[in-house]
Amino acid sequence: METQITFPNHDNELLSGTLHMPKKKTGMGAVLGHCFTCSRHTAILREIAGNLTDAGSIVLRFDFSGNGQSQGLFEETSITKHIREMAAAVDLIRQNGASWIALAGHSMGAAISVLAAPQIPHVNAVAALAGRLTGFDPMRFLSPAQIADLEQDGKVTFTSRNRNLELGRSFFEDARAYNLPETLKTIRIPILIVHGDQDEMIPVTEAHNAGLFNSDYIDLDIVSGADHMFSNPDHRKQIAARITQWMLLQKGQFDD
Repeated sequence: METQITFPNHDNELLSGTLHMPKKKTGMGAVLGHCFTCSRHTAILREIAGNLTDAGSIVLRFDFSGNGQSQGLFEETSITKHIREMAAAVDLIRQNGASWIALAGHSMGAAISVLAAPQIPHVNAVAALAGRLTGFDPMRFLSPAQIADLEQDGKVTFTSRNRNLELGRSFFEDARAYNLPETLKTIRIPILIVHGDQDEMIPVTEAHNAGLFNSDYIDLDIVSGADHMFSNPDHRKQIAARITQWMLLQKGQFDD
């Protein structure tokens, strides 16, 4: 059963989400985070949510503040803010009966999930899809003109998915405070990295290199022919089945 819900973040902004409740609860739960400037309705997140729910998991996919149907200003986006929103989402599914919890995210959501996991109690596993996990410096994606605007005006404007958007200096300063490689090296819960070998935005070498950071805890799944958004329905079905199987395995080992 799917229910459209809202829940508050730490700033009392209402975040919009879709809560999936299984016919029979197993204690398993998952929170799904979306890509940069996307929403909870991306096809890969819907596919994963449906598959996990059929397997007995409570699932919450939600819009980060400033995105989709959630409240908040996009220009106030930060890694720190989104990590705290992940924590609020975990609290919600725990209140609905989840005791074993995984985070899963696509692209930016993958990075947020990895960074959030050590900071949120009760998180037992992470699935990171098409993420830039060897470290990211958002400044390197800016044009010289945008860098000049940021230095002069303290903000940069851009267009994404037919939206005219703005980010301030604080976003870039906040991002520099996080170290993805170090997080992956020191994390002590299972991580599944999923990446398409035809990803046109984030090269598959990112996944291979990230997998070397902590081979005792990281599993790597490279999807042949898959692009960044997993636009092929067959790839989405394959990935959703793989993630569900992997999470059930991790939960089973945890329960033992």
